[in-house]
Amino acid sequence: MADDKNAAVKGYEPIPFAKKHRISVEDAKAILAKHGDDRKSADKEGRRVSL
Repeated sequence: MADDKNAAVKGYEPIPFAKKHRISVEDAKAILAKHGDDRKSADKEGRRVSL
């Protein structure tokens, strides 16, 4: 069970991610699907899309 909690903490949910970067939920879902649990690269991509 501890592994399930850690996985939830590592990953992003699409709606909060979209709000954080001010992008559409569809874009957020695509970015998260592409980058998985890599928060750093997902955030970097989110910043690029928001411009």
